[in-house]
Amino acid sequence: MEYDSEIRARLTELEAEHRALDSAIAAMHAGPSPDFLEIRRLKKRKLQLKDTIARLRSRLIPDLNA
Repeated sequence: MEYDSEIRARLTELEAEHRALDSAIAAMHAGPSPDFLEIRRLKKRKLQLKDTIARLRSRLIPDLNA
C-alpha cells in the first residue's frame, strides 16, 4: 500500500530526528555550562516525537476485527 509506505517514510524521518535530539541533549549535558532551559525544551520535543512515532507505528498494525 502507498499509505503504509508514506507512514514508514515519515517514521524514518521522525526516528532520525529523535536520535539527533538525543545526541544534542547528551552534548549539551557534557558541555562546560549546560543551558538547562534549552535542554528541557529539547527533551519536550523528543517526548512529542516519541508519542508521534508510537501513534504512527500503531497505524501500521492491521485491524484484526476486519
